[in-house]
Amino acid sequence: MGRILIAPSLLSADFARLGEEVRAVEAGGADWLHFDVMDGRFVPNITVGPGVLEAVARVAAVPVDAHLMVREPDHLLEAFVRAGASILTVHVEACTHLDRTLRRIRELGARPGVALNPATPWTQAEPVLDLVDLVLVMSVNPGFGGQAFLESSLGKITALRDVLEDRGLAARIEVDGGLSAANAARVAAAGADVLVAGNAVFRAPDYGAVIRGMRETATAARGPGGES
Repeated sequence: MGRILIAPSLLSADFARLGEEVRAVEAGGADWLHFDVMDGRFVPNITVGPGVLEAVARVAAVPVDAHLMVREPDHLLEAFVRAGASILTVHVEACTHLDRTLRRIRELGARPGVALNPATPWTQAEPVLDLVDLVLVMSVNPGFGGQAFLESSLGKITALRDVLEDRGLAARIEVDGGLSAANAARVAAAGADVLVAGNAVFRAPDYGAVIRGMRETATAARGPGGES
């Protein structure tokens, strides 16, 4: 496992001041910026597209981690990579030819990730674990911010960590949904090393304090070697 990374979710940022929000979370110690894309079909809401990601990437000093919660994502891959996505994650449930989609993301120059909804077993990602740099475990049902963390995600995280280590694979495990300093330790102890936080960061008066608190709590839960 790599060191614990914190990826504030821009879905919870103030979009009227998006550039300022990006700079503020980076100053607070954000490792990545999590960028949620919703199409109103795969999930109920509609959010933002490659134009907004391009604007974020122009001011960002850290990688932009784009999470495509969309049906049939293949026709969008090139646009989001061109816009500046460093990591591009697609859902196993949304891809007819997942292997081909992930290979195409890498061909375009981004790091591919695969995401799993809460009701999707981890085994659905098992055939492509050697193709990805990131496995995203959704710990809420995607589509809305501010939901409560689903405890059932912990077993999925542990199972994925075990198989990645058994196979000598270096993919990170990212967890998104309902995360805060209150549950960061359990998520990290289960095997996650990238924690996405939206409301926990952007609804706080001090972004840096939340980011530091989550990282320190999660790192301590990992025990010796937690910073490796």
